[in-house]
Amino acid sequence: MEENIKQYTVVVFTEDKVGLLNRITIVFTRRHLNIDSLTTSESEIKGIFRYTIVTKTTPEMMKKAADQIEKLTEVLRAFYYEAQDVVSQELALYKISTANLSTPMEGLIRDFNVRILDIEKEFIIVEKTGSRKEVLRLFEQLKPYGILQFACTGQVAVTKPMKELETYLQELNKAAQKSNEIRSWKLKN
Repeated sequence: MEENIKQYTVVVFTEDKVGLLNRITIVFTRRHLNIDSLTTSESEIKGIFRYTIVTKTTPEMMKKAADQIEKLTEVLRAFYYEAQDVVSQELALYKISTANLSTPMEGLIRDFNVRILDIEKEFIIVEKTGSRKEVLRLFEQLKPYGILQFACTGQVAVTKPMKELETYLQELNKAAQKSNEIRSWKLKN
């Protein structure tokens, strides 16, 4: 019986290296963890990249996976958070047939705070930003009108409790300097 399963948002800060995404996802694969959402982007610090990964697992398995990710050479830090510790959104695009356009759909667009991006003779493209639930709820509401295409980003999240990344980088530099000092002292003695 699966007990104590929670949704986690994993935030990984890395150097920009080819193949690193593959190595990070392998950590999840080896632990039989499904990735529900994956987004990559630059971070607030130039040259540092951010991976935002959503998964469901136990607290123990999440800790092991985060520790394993941090062992990868190009990874600076890996954090994981429960749902209440992040503010997150997804972006979805819906391409809808204009053949069935009607007043009720216009109401849906207004009710769901949807932005119209493009209107053509055969279709309309709208954008919805919101939680996964909101994005999928709108999808279900638009189905009767004829969804021609649907695309959704992974979760984009910022955390509530966290030191600034710059603070962690300074701590890493201090630890590296101390390690070098100890090595130098050992070599001298």
